[in-house]
Amino acid sequence: MTADYQNYVDGEWIQTGTTFETANPAVPSETVATYQEATVEDAAAAVEAAAAAEDEWANTPAPQRGAILREAASILADRKAEITDLLIAEEGKTQAEAGGEVQRAIDIFYYYAEKTRDLGGSVKSASSPRTNLYTKNEPVGVAALITPWNYPIAIPAWKIAPALATGNTLVLKPAKVAPGVALEIFKALDEAGLPDGVANVVVGPGSTVGNELVVHEDVDAVSFTGSGQVGHMIYDKATDDGKRVQTELGGKNPTVVSDTADVEEAAAIIAAGAFGTTGQSCTATSRAIVHTDVYDEFVDAIVAEAESIKIGPGKESDMGPQVNESELEGTLDYIEVAENEGATLATGGGQPDEFDEGHFVEPTVFTDVDNEFRIAQEEVFGPVLAVIEVDDFEEALETANDVDYGLSSSIVTNDHTEAERFVDEIEAGVAKINDKTTGLELHVPFGGFKQSSSETWREQGDAGIDFYTIEKTVYDGF
Repeated sequence: MTADYQNYVDGEWIQTGTTFETANPAVPSETVATYQEATVEDAAAAVEAAAAAEDEWANTPAPQRGAILREAASILADRKAEITDLLIAEEGKTQAEAGGEVQRAIDIFYYYAEKTRDLGGSVKSASSPRTNLYTKNEPVGVAALITPWNYPIAIPAWKIAPALATGNTLVLKPAKVAPGVALEIFKALDEAGLPDGVANVVVGPGSTVGNELVVHEDVDAVSFTGSGQVGHMIYDKATDDGKRVQTELGGKNPTVVSDTADVEEAAAIIAAGAFGTTGQSCTATSRAIVHTDVYDEFVDAIVAEAESIKIGPGKESDMGPQVNESELEGTLDYIEVAENEGATLATGGGQPDEFDEGHFVEPTVFTDVDNEFRIAQEEVFGPVLAVIEVDDFEEALETANDVDYGLSSSIVTNDHTEAERFVDEIEAGVAKINDKTTGLELHVPFGGFKQSSSETWREQGDAGIDFYTIEKTVYDGF
C-alpha cells in the first residue's frame, strides 16, 4: 500500500488536482507514495497565509512557541520507526543512516524548543545615568525554505525549527524526489497545536513553485540548500528584492593523509566519508590527498575497505542505491570521464550484477588522479573517491585548497603542529582532525567558503537563530 500526501496551507491539507508518485530506488518498479503537486497559486496562497499569521506568532511568548516544538518532537519520536521506514523506501538510505537522520530531526526540534527560553537580547551600559540601553531580537518575518532530497528530514528540520522558535512564519518547498518525511514534520506540528498559517508546505517544481517563494513580495528571508547553479540564481533574485538570503551549495571535500598517519585508520575514516550515504552528501569525502611515502599502502587499504562494503536495499546493506536513475547516470558518466582523462580505476566503477533492478553502483576508487581532472574538481554526488598523490604537506594543503568549493575537510595525522596548520590554512567552513568530513553536531555552525555557500549566514545552533532574527537597539529614558 502506498502513502498519500497533500500540501499543507493555512492549517489545511489541500488537494490540487495534479499528482505525482515517488519510487523506491532499490526497486524502481515499486511506488512509495503519491503527492499532490502544488502550483504557483498554491505557493502564493501559502506565503499569504504565513504573512497573515506573522504578527500573532511573533507575539506569542517564546516559551509557548518552544512548547509546540517540544510536542512536535515527541510526536516524531513516537513515529520514528515508521518515518525511518519511509525514508529508507523513498530515498534509499541504509537502516542506520535513515534512523540516525530521523533522530537528528527529533533532536533538532528538542534543541530549539529549549533555546526559546534564552531568546531576547542583551543589556548594554549607557552613558546617561537615567537611560536603560538594551537590545532585543525580533523575527525577520516570513521565511521561504527550499530543501534537497539527500537529507530529506534533517535539512528541513534545521531550517524549520529555528525559524519557528524565533517567531517567524514559513513556507517549505521540499524536493519532489523524496518529500514524504518532510511532510511528516508538518503532521507533527499540526497535531502539536501550531496555529494556522504559521508553517506551510508545498511540493512542486522549483522552476514554478520555488521561484514563486523566492520572488513573492511578502517573503522576507530565503534559505536554500541545493546545487550551485540554482543557488546562485536564487541568491541573485532574492537579494535584488532586498531579502535576507542563506545558501549552501555543495562541496569537493578533501581528506589529507599525512606520512605520520595510521594508514588503516585513514582508510577507514575516508571510506566512511566517501561511501556513507552512497556519497550523496554535500560533505562527502571526494578527494583523498595522500603523502607519497604512504600512498601505495593507503591505496591497498582503501580498495580493501571499498570492496568490503555490502551493497543492497537499505534494510540489509552497508550502502544503498542512488536516489534515482538520473543520479546513477550522473555518477556513471563521471566514472567514464575519469577513465578518459587518464585516472586508474582501482576498484568499482560499475553496477553490481546481483540485482535485477535498482539504482545501485559500486563503491569506486580512482588512483593516479591529477587535481586538474574533472573527477577532482567537480562534485560527483556518488560513491566515487579520487586519490591524489603529493610529495609533502605543503603540496597537500595547496591541492586541498585548489578547488572552487570549500565546505568540509579533514586531515589524518599524528603530527599536532601539522594538524594546527591544516586548521588555520584550509579554505573550508568545517575542518576536522582524524575524522571523516561528513557529520556535524547539531549545535555548531554549518556552512562553507567560496562556492560552497553565499558566505552570508550559517545554519544550526546559535547561527540558525542569528539568521532568523534581526536586532533592535533600545534607549529607555524613563
